[in-house]
Amino acid sequence: MSARFTFSGPVRYRLRSMAELGRSVVEVSVRRMLRGPRRPGWNWFMEVATRMLRTRVNTAMKMSDINESRRYLNSMAIRSAVLSEVDISPIVRPKFRGSWFSSKNAEPQATVLYLHGGGYTFYPQAYADFIAQITLAAKARTFALDYRLAPEHRFPAQLEDALHAYRWLLESGNDSETLIVAGDSAGGNLALALLLAARDSNLALPSLAVALSPPTDFAIDVFANEELDWITKPELLRWRDWFCDQAQRRDPLVSPLRAELQGLPQIYIQAGCCEILYHSIRAFADRASRQGADVILESWEDMNHDFQMFGRDVPQSGNALRRIGEVIGAMCESVTRKKQLRTERQTGFCPAFSSEKPL
Repeated sequence: MSARFTFSGPVRYRLRSMAELGRSVVEVSVRRMLRGPRRPGWNWFMEVATRMLRTRVNTAMKMSDINESRRYLNSMAIRSAVLSEVDISPIVRPKFRGSWFSSKNAEPQATVLYLHGGGYTFYPQAYADFIAQITLAAKARTFALDYRLAPEHRFPAQLEDALHAYRWLLESGNDSETLIVAGDSAGGNLALALLLAARDSNLALPSLAVALSPPTDFAIDVFANEELDWITKPELLRWRDWFCDQAQRRDPLVSPLRAELQGLPQIYIQAGCCEILYHSIRAFADRASRQGADVILESWEDMNHDFQMFGRDVPQSGNALRRIGEVIGAMCESVTRKKQLRTERQTGFCPAFSSEKPL
């Protein structure tokens, strides 16, 4: 196992987190010896991580003070070697803040605006490892937006922050053709909303959006796969109530399943077949296809919500990260070819009739 668990913050939360980790390791190990894995595609690490995430999110959501919930979640993080491969530079602007992630060993081929998950409520320190993995897989320079959180800040505060950051990237000279909007979970929902808002504001659109396990319909109350995921229905409903009013749940900027999706760039989605949101994600992709939108959904057998965060210790997670890199690489190659063609047309150069060749 390449990842390691680290503990920080108040002693009471560190001790509680250590105890929860110990129980999860024992319970999963004994269960696997007696009954085997819960799903054929789950290795030991994924089962422990799923058990831990479910326990920790459930504990955090039961706390009466949201700030204490955040401190508790920050008391434990999974760290891997990828953090040593990136530089992280905080940025504070008048209307938003975030951090640049950049590889220490490779030149970026694209710029990614990354929107984190966490139910629009949490932004745990553990996300640094996940964003580093995305940065390295994408061979990109990544700006991770630290948007305002619910319940203190409700819709559309998060979308406003995302739009400010997106405009700033454009105004800073980032080419929209090599700009990617990406996000996971709530951040995937925000990435889709940002595309819609940018299109309707006549902003230059990115060439690609990447959405990992995005919620697409905040108006539904029926979910599947709850027993295999680390998110439960009560938690989803509470996050929804913290994020927006009941009258806003059908707003396309909240529930992109209900949006008109023409005129958007390619959207690449990854989802796990065992995640609680899978059916609504599938419904979004099907509706997008009927509208003629360029949406690709890759479904991963046995995987649950945000499974990419398990990184190199789960083969499917590592493969999913590589697929993200492949999709972004293909987009960058396509952009390069288009730019070369435009240059040739503008200069009148035609390779088939170059003056360097005899007529």
